[in-house]
Amino acid sequence: MRISEQIFPRVVALIVSTDENEKENVMTASFLMPVSFNPKYVALAIAEERLTFENIKKTREFTLNVCSEEMKEKAIICGSYSGREKDKFELAKLEKEKSKVVKPSLIKEAPISFECRVEFMKKFGDHWLIVGRVVEEHVRKKEFSPLLHKTGNLFPSLGK
Repeated sequence: MRISEQIFPRVVALIVSTDENEKENVMTASFLMPVSFNPKYVALAIAEERLTFENIKKTREFTLNVCSEEMKEKAIICGSYSGREKDKFELAKLEKEKSKVVKPSLIKEAPISFECRVEFMKKFGDHWLIVGRVVEEHVRKKEFSPLLHKTGNLFPSLGK
C-alpha cells in the first residue's frame, strides 16, 4: 500500500513554476504541509522527473495555489498530463494572475495563493522535499471547502 493511501486526506494545490525562459507549467500536488507560522514557510514533495521539479530547481521560485472543491476537475486535468506535452493552463481553463514578487503566476480561481522562494531542497527516497518561504500571500476567500486527496482520482469530502 502506498503511503498516500495511509496518510490522508491531504489538501490539494496547484503549483505554478517557470523555466529559465519564463515558460510556465502547472502541476497538481497534495504532498504539502505548513512548516512555520512566522515567517510563513510551506513544504512540498515532488518527484525529480517532474517538469515542475526541474523548473523550481533552476529558478527557485513557485506559487502554491490552494484548491477549493469546485476546482476538482481543473486539479484532475493538471495532474493527468505532462507540461512537456500539453498546455495545462489552456486544457483546465485556468485564469492566471500576475504575482507581485515572484515570476510564476497565481491561479485566480484559488481561494488562497502563496508566492514562494525556495530556501531548502533535499532528496528523500523518490521525492525531493522543497521548503519555500512565503514572500507574498493572496487570500481571496476565507470560507471555502478545500479539495482533499487520498490517491489517484479519490477525493474525499469534509461533508457539511
